[in-house]
Formats: sequence, structure tokens, C-alpha cells
Amino acid sequence: MNRSARARRLPAAALAAALSTALLAACGSGGDGEPAGNTAAASGPAAAFPRTVAHAAGSAEIKAQPKRVVVLDSGELDDVTLLGITPVGAVSPHMKTEGGFPGYLKDKIKDTKDVGPMNEPNLELIASLKPDLILSSKVRHAKVYDKLNAIAPTVLAETTGFPWKENLALYAQALGKEAEAKQALTDYEARAAKLGEAIKAKNGGTAPTASVVRFVAGPTRLYQKQSFSGVVLKDAGLGRPASQDVDKSMLEVSAEQIDQADADLVFVTVADDPTKTKQSEVQNTPVWQGLNAVKNNKVFNVPDETWMSGIGVQAADAMLADIAKAAGVDAPR
Repeated sequence: MNRSARARRLPAAALAAALSTALLAACGSGGDGEPAGNTAAASGPAAAFPRTVAHAAGSAEIKAQPKRVVVLDSGELDDVTLLGITPVGAVSPHMKTEGGFPGYLKDKIKDTKDVGPMNEPNLELIASLKPDLILSSKVRHAKVYDKLNAIAPTVLAETTGFPWKENLALYAQALGKEAEAKQALTDYEARAAKLGEAIKAKNGGTAPTASVVRFVAGPTRLYQKQSFSGVVLKDAGLGRPASQDVDKSMLEVSAEQIDQADADLVFVTVADDPTKTKQSEVQNTPVWQGLNAVKNNKVFNVPDETWMSGIGVQAADAMLADIAKAAGVDAPR
């Protein structure tokens, strides 16, 4: 798919016309001309709509249960597919340089159009999809909220990452899928707790510590408790090394400071082309080679698209499987 061609913008008059057309479509039934595979099955009484959903940028008036949904971040993509919805449009993870949607969701988004790039979503393409709901967050798209809201009711969470469970609840409210979201989250938390118990039992009743290292184009990052991965590790009952046992999202370190990454289990992700990061430089230093986890063969390469970009129950389940494998126990079911 030609990303540069998609990113081209129409003249202002044409854009206004496209937005007006989409707004009228969103106010109607939204059923005419809907592609196969993009219909969300109703899950609640019809009386549940219309409804007003308060969100980080105001409130959204949603006339009927949404069927044509556009999501503008990877967490929202995980959430809507979890709830049985194939979005008509989505963006790929913003740090996925090779492009394309997350591989772990590929079977659920075969009919989804790429409306990225995420930093500047293609408004004309979004409008042409005639969505009846758009989901994102203020941290990503506050600047274009008014334009998005002119296309279809738009619900924004405050931010992404750490509050992923609250975000799921918000989006489920907009979709009329509250019961499904609550059950999915309850089931996930039970699996995480079960995994934690198994790991502790294997380690004499004491949970090992886990460290998360991410190589990006810039300083290396250690992910702390107020991050998506931090929440999942807490749900699984794992401890954190001192550098990450902090109520913040992440700590940037130099190659000389990478000793702060040491833990019983070290999970490593790469957010970009490895040649653009400091991965080789860091991992070839005596400091890295001196980590106990390195000497004990307890460093595990894991997918960035689930550990970092996924930000939802499905990605969290993939994390649990990786943690189980690293800890030498069976993955929870």
C-alpha cells in the first residue's frame, strides 16, 4: 500500500464536503453499502442507545450501537477486536517502521483499512469509510479532535499505556459492550493471578523480579510500574528491580547505566530497526555482559508489538505466555 499516496490531502473545499457527507451518514442508519465482515454484532438491548458518553475531550452523543468503527491507536485496536468488532479503519503502531498492522491481530483485521500515519491520520480516507464512531486519546489526537468529531462521534481517553483497563471500560461504554469488556478483564486478571501462583510455587514461594528493556532510536528505556507492561507484570505478581519499582512510566539510561536493568528475568524489546537503536552498542559492553541475567541466560527477546504497543487484554495475554515460558511454567488458560 502506498503510504505517501494515502497521506495526500484534498483541497479544503473537498475536505469539507467529505466531512459533511460522513457526518450525515453517521447520523443515519449506517447500514447501506457496508462491507461484509465490518458489522459489530449487537450485544445489549436496543434501549441502551442513544447514549451520551463523557470522555477526556467532552461528551459524545451516540445515536445507535456503533457498527462502523475507526480506531487511531494500537490499544484501541486491541480493545475493539477483543469485543468482537472488526474496525473499518485503523492505524498501525507508530513505532513500527516496517508498516502494517500488529501480527498478533492479523486474523481479526483482514478487512480493515490503514488510515495512518498515526501522527497525521488521513481524514479524507476516514470520512470515506462512513464511520459511526472514532476512538483514540487526547495524547494522540487532541489537535484534530474537532475534525474527527465532525466525521463521527469521537471518544478520546486521556492518555494511553498505564490506564489501559480504564480505557477499555470507556470504549466499551461507547460500543455498548460493557458486560463483555468486564468479563474479558476479569478472566484475564484470573489468568495473570494463576500464572503468578505457578511461578511463585516454582521458586519456593518467592516471586522473581522482572525487568523490561526497550531499545529505541535514542536512549535505552527501562519500563517502570506506570506503563502497560508494568501493569501486566504486577498482575502476574512479579517483583521489579529498584530502577523500575517506581510509580513512573519509564527511565532512560545510557550504556554505562544499563546495570540498572538487572533482574532475575530480563525482557528485551526493540521498537525500531535495530541498526537505528543502541542495542548492539549496549549489549556489547562489559556492563551488559556482567548482568546476572545475562550470565544466567535469563534474558528474553519478546515482541515490541505486544509488550509495548498492544496495550490491551489480547496483548497482555501474549505477555503472560512469554512470561510463563521464561519462568518455565505452563501458560495460564
